[in-house]
Amino acid sequence: MRVLLVSQYFWPETFGINALVRSLQERGLQVTVLTGKPNYPEGSVFAGYSAWGTSRESCDGIEVLRLPLFPRGKRSSMRLLLNYLSFIVAGSVLGPWVLRHRTFDAVFVYAPSPLLQALPAIWLARLKRAPIALWVQDLWPESLSATGFVRNQRVLAMVALVVRFIYRYTDRVLVPSEAFRAPIQALTNGSADIRYYPNAWVEEPSTNPPPGVEALAKEIASGFSVVFAGNLGAAQSLDTILDAAERLLNEGADVRFFLIGSGSLSAWLSEEIQHRGLRNVRMPGRFSPTAMPVLYAAASALLVSLRDEPIFAYTIPSKLQGYLAAGRPVIASLNGEGARVVTEAGAGVSCSAGSASALATAVRSLAEMESAALDKMGDNARRYALAHFSLDHLTGDLMEQLKELVAKHKSKIQEKSG
Repeated sequence: MRVLLVSQYFWPETFGINALVRSLQERGLQVTVLTGKPNYPEGSVFAGYSAWGTSRESCDGIEVLRLPLFPRGKRSSMRLLLNYLSFIVAGSVLGPWVLRHRTFDAVFVYAPSPLLQALPAIWLARLKRAPIALWVQDLWPESLSATGFVRNQRVLAMVALVVRFIYRYTDRVLVPSEAFRAPIQALTNGSADIRYYPNAWVEEPSTNPPPGVEALAKEIASGFSVVFAGNLGAAQSLDTILDAAERLLNEGADVRFFLIGSGSLSAWLSEEIQHRGLRNVRMPGRFSPTAMPVLYAAASALLVSLRDEPIFAYTIPSKLQGYLAAGRPVIASLNGEGARVVTEAGAGVSCSAGSASALATAVRSLAEMESAALDKMGDNARRYALAHFSLDHLTGDLMEQLKELVAKHKSKIQEKSG
């Protein structure tokens, strides 16, 4: 089966789709990736790439076709908007040209924000006469409003119209959380073909840790340490983490927070930590995915947080699967689905999103637990990840869904021709 993956993001950017595509390829699918020039999350195009022009490369035997892209920059709504629009335009105009003379059995769209990247994929699927499956990672237009990126109600209404169009011309919508189902059905008057398809966790290969990782792991392991890893952006309620850290520091609690990653709020966080004198909070920077298992294993607990917004209650953050697989207790400063998973797994503790006092209480409760109880939580987390989020299982599931779509599509064509 020949599959075209359309995604604004792909290797060497760090997203779960990278491992899934490799796994599909290893199972015998012929995958071609249409993507942009890598620039996430730092905002500038990675070394060795140019923002302009098209290019072709091979990633572990996977053909990767890259389109010109306006770099997203840092903390600039206008640059981010241009970044989104540039991929839509390049995909719609240049996509057919770089894919000329090629045929595909199915088109698969990996759609973290922006969901609008599905627009060129719909056009390409029509040109190639192939069915299209859309793997939604964020609910639009709700997430635009929740993050504050768009506040104008007329603009949000226009985006909702475009999103309806996308769902209307998508053969199947895959959702990483069952809570996504109702909002999408409401937007499509119940016509969407929706299937639950969660994000997978990926067992990173065992390699020599990059410089500085072993020293950082030793520092993390030297006391009760809470590790937050990933994007340091507006959605993650980072002010709540700092407020909780300040409360615990003032109480004299022997607890440290490690905010590992980078993002649009990195500079603000650094300034706040210094301004408040939060000597119990460290920002070691961003590390490669292969380094994270070592750092996760050193942590006393792993923290996932989102802002107190209705939209985020629908979401299971993609990092949660990796946290559970690491076999360490999880603190879920979340509402809704993400907190439900942690509670259902018996993998840690949850508290209300956006509440610094609740987060401080949750951290304190773990810090006061016996090591046997913490180990039990970690064991539960690992077992739950294996049962629900393994890459091998989810690869097979996706292959079956794509085969089903192709068969249905061929059947429809035969009915029309008959």
